[in-house]
Amino acid sequence: MADQRTGTIRNVAIVGGTGGGKTSLVEALLVKAGTIGRAGTVEDGSTVCDSDAIEKELGRSLDSALVHFDHGGAHMNVIDTPGGPDFIGRSMAMLAAVETVILTVGADHGVDTVARRMMKTAASRDLPCMVVINKIDTSTDLGEIYEALTTAFGDKCLPVNLPAEGGASVADCFSGTEGDSDLGSIEEFHTRILDQIVEVDEELMELYLEGGEIPTDRLRSAFKQALREGHLVPVLFVSAKEGAGIDELLDAIVELCPSPTEGNPRPFESGEGDDATSITPSMDADDPLIAHVFKISADPFVGKLSIFKVHQGSLKAGDSPRLDDDRKPVRLAHFFKLQGDKHVEVKSLVAGDIGAVSKVDEIKRNSVLHDGSLGEHLHLRALELPRPMQGIAVTPEKRGSEAKLADALAKLTGEDPTLVLERVVATKQTVIRGMGEMHLRVTLRRLTEQYGVPVLSEPPKVAYKETITSNAEGHHRHKKQSGGAGQFGEVFLRVAPIEEGEFEFEDATVGGSIPKQFLPAIEKGIRQVLTDGAIAGYPLQKVKVSVYDGKHHPVDSKEIAFITAGKRAFIAAVQKAKPVLLEPIVAMEITCPEDSIGDVGSDLASHRGRMLGTDMLGGGQALIRGTAPLSEVADYAGRLRSMTGGAGSFTMEYSHDEPTPANVQQEVIASFQPHSDED
Repeated sequence: MADQRTGTIRNVAIVGGTGGGKTSLVEALLVKAGTIGRAGTVEDGSTVCDSDAIEKELGRSLDSALVHFDHGGAHMNVIDTPGGPDFIGRSMAMLAAVETVILTVGADHGVDTVARRMMKTAASRDLPCMVVINKIDTSTDLGEIYEALTTAFGDKCLPVNLPAEGGASVADCFSGTEGDSDLGSIEEFHTRILDQIVEVDEELMELYLEGGEIPTDRLRSAFKQALREGHLVPVLFVSAKEGAGIDELLDAIVELCPSPTEGNPRPFESGEGDDATSITPSMDADDPLIAHVFKISADPFVGKLSIFKVHQGSLKAGDSPRLDDDRKPVRLAHFFKLQGDKHVEVKSLVAGDIGAVSKVDEIKRNSVLHDGSLGEHLHLRALELPRPMQGIAVTPEKRGSEAKLADALAKLTGEDPTLVLERVVATKQTVIRGMGEMHLRVTLRRLTEQYGVPVLSEPPKVAYKETITSNAEGHHRHKKQSGGAGQFGEVFLRVAPIEEGEFEFEDATVGGSIPKQFLPAIEKGIRQVLTDGAIAGYPLQKVKVSVYDGKHHPVDSKEIAFITAGKRAFIAAVQKAKPVLLEPIVAMEITCPEDSIGDVGSDLASHRGRMLGTDMLGGGQALIRGTAPLSEVADYAGRLRSMTGGAGSFTMEYSHDEPTPANVQQEVIASFQPHSDED
């Protein structure tokens, strides 16, 4: 049976854009719960969640942080997430560990791009959402902010309390029906939320329509169902700075948010691809263990820290569960609960709880701890994260530091789900790809300050791709005589563009013109071109190759001869098949002041970009959707700051590839210097 403590747990992620006051809200919750004596501030770097030196210097969260406390008979695990668009991947990854997402919107900022994307991601994982409108003491028009919420997320956004006394307090409109608030009649909002809640329970709706008294426990049960099904997004008003609405928020989390036993179960699977079997964790302490590692961090004092949630079963110090598909158990000596950068050791963790284990190098992000009874390749279904597009090429500042740099980059990419390292063969560059300029700048600082590996950096060359647009034929005879046995191989082939897949190879020879044992050699030569490129040194894709004829020599034909002949014949065919260079196009969402729309649109157009649509967000803000070549937005953060006076933000992710303009293609091809092969 489920441990009784599991039902008292509440796991919530505080998400939203920069300026929403998420970290200050967590401080206020910790103070009210009696965990800390006084609230720290972001400005002086004294908050529990922003413990990193770079976070303190910049005055903003760069990574997620966990805290825990007790209130009203419940044990709460709260995750404070970064709000900058460059760090949205770190925020999204935290959704694997919670039953409720609390979107925090600053009353002086409104709904931005990050808020929209986090709500969309939460909905894709069937996670109940609440909205907290923070800083109600600073806004003169909270009605406009609430209207912007309903515009962005629909009429299911309904207040359970309302600002009152000019933002100095809040009034209950879930249970209460009398009086006025800063947004109007409490009774009117009470009726609206009841109308929404009873729709999920036919018996309750019938009782409501008949004017009967609705039992409180039935109403709360229906509320939780509506929240869980996404039929309701409750809205609460608070001022983290002044304390208004904090008690009410804590009570709402305890009374209305689902526990791990009540939440929508997380989508685990055993097996791979079409053969994968769905597994629904039970949150039962007596069932086989399932624990998912959702975050890895490098702690300067305790080393590698693996943070996980127990979805089923339980763990106690000294247990030795299996890790992923490894047969050998891994011993877990000590467990911790996290309080920012402080670690509180605990003896055990029950189903539904969140904890951490240190110094277990085998554990990786998304690893699963289990007892081996639930099949092979047990995993949480992957959460779709944005693809990092902005890059910077790096080399160690000091010679001989290559191994140290590789180790540091491996640790950084292991922690961050949207930091990717790639070695670009065509350009001979080591490229770090992240979500934006700030993301990369912080990564470079950590390489120097945390790992002691200063690097030289430069913009990466654009990762073009090559393809063909028409059919063509190619031929090459490779003949070499250098005393004794020679080399001979001749290949005729055709190429054609394909829509699906990256590459197809077809043996269309007849009559034994090329012995079957040499066809893999021909394909090997062709695949070398796929990697190295045929016209500009970039990977070649979406092409079908049919080898239809050739010649061989009974003595001189060797594998190396047909590798070279296949390679040269393929290059010849590609050069006649109207080849094109493809460049990556990114989809962008840009939040800016309404009076900057014209400047932003003109700037996009001047950099080969396109505006696809504009939405007014309220609060004088607008959301612009568009696309642009990745090569044209490498410096976009600086341009947007200049156009909006620092008031704009944006996100971008890979969308698709498009042919480059003719002038760009000619420049790239002209600068290509292929390696000559001896023939």
